[in-house]
Amino acid sequence: QVQLVESGGGLVQAGGSLRLSCAASGRRFSTYNMGWFRQAPGNEREFVAAIIQSGDTTHYTDSVKGRFTISRDNTMNTVFLQMNTLEPEDTAIYYCAASLRYSVLPLHYNYWGQGTQVTVSS
Repeated sequence: QVQLVESGGGLVQAGGSLRLSCAASGRRFSTYNMGWFRQAPGNEREFVAAIIQSGDTTHYTDSVKGRFTISRDNTMNTVFLQMNTLEPEDTAIYYCAASLRYSVLPLHYNYWGQGTQVTVSS
């Protein structure tokens, strides 16, 4: 079992940056593919970015390509989401999740963090 704890959210002006972290418990972090998802009020949870176990392969939703970067440090059991050039439309609760499948679908992820709020003001 994996427990995930996100941190790094907050309030930022449009054009600013934030770096989210997700710390995982357990000794098998490196066997999980990791994903970041977000959910805005009234919206369904949507895929943001994913990274394969080794960190060699990543995938992004179109709206964040070129602005967000997902990375991981398997020695620290942590996955990161660097978010640059933030836009008000990025405002949401951001969740990290772990899966044995490399997927963009929330239903394929077995473990979820509690989420961290990101608010971008215009």
